Amino acid sequence: MDARLNIFANPVTGTFFKYLNSAGKVVTNSPLPAATQELVKIRASQINGCGMCLDMHTKDATAAGETAQRLNLVASWREATVFSEAERAALELAEQGTRIADAAGGVPDEVWANAAKHYDEDQLAALVTLIALINTYNRINVIVRQPAGDYQPGMFG
Repeated sequence: MDARLNIFANPVTGTFFKYLNSAGKVVTNSPLPAATQELVKIRASQINGCGMCLDMHTKDATAAGETAQRLNLVASWREATVFSEAERAALELAEQGTRIADAAGGVPDEVWANAAKHYDEDQLAALVTLIALINTYNRINVIVRQPAGDYQPGMFG
């Protein structure tokens, strides 16, 4: 499978990704736990069907020490016992934020309140911007049909 557009060689997308990646560093360097960041990126990418991002973030999470058990259970996190209450709150916020078009009222207050029980304001800010960021990457990759499978940890950074 070939991508519809070479987003790595195109000057418009190349410049766009430069700024998007710079914004991503703000989240990466935030007080939001790195493991939570990867879980959120994986869950949003599962919902959006983004193979490129799933390939990248499962491999990055594995390289950072995440267990196969937890990675295999992200899609069914509600039934899994391997996630902390804070991680579960982040995953719920990620799902609601990713499926925002499916809910007439946006993210429910109880989902936000649950996340706010586990994360301070800076962590919540990082979580919100991370959800927006991964959804942007997902949408670009899905639209251009970016192939997955060749990513190596650290390849883009």
